[in-house]
Amino acid sequence: MRHYVYYRVPEAQLQAALAALRPLHAELRRAGTAVELLRRPGAPRGLVTLMDVYSADDPTAARFEARAAAALAPWLDGSRHVEQFEPVA
Repeated sequence: MRHYVYYRVPEAQLQAALAALRPLHAELRRAGTAVELLRRPGAPRGLVTLMDVYSADDPTAARFEARAAAALAPWLDGSRHVEQFEPVA
């Protein structure tokens, strides 16, 4: 299952938010999960939209999401939106 998680942070707080998120991404990588961090170009209204993309089973994804939401809470504008997709046979 692939997880696409998008969320917004204030542009002025981007580096602090990334500093909180990067250790969690590193932990996923050490566990063998490929993870990618994307940024939407621009920053309308001073907000940067980020997206985490990773493949994981549901328990791993749930643990990661809970920890990421808590780590990013001081900087999130709104919530993290999780979309799940699976390969088509």
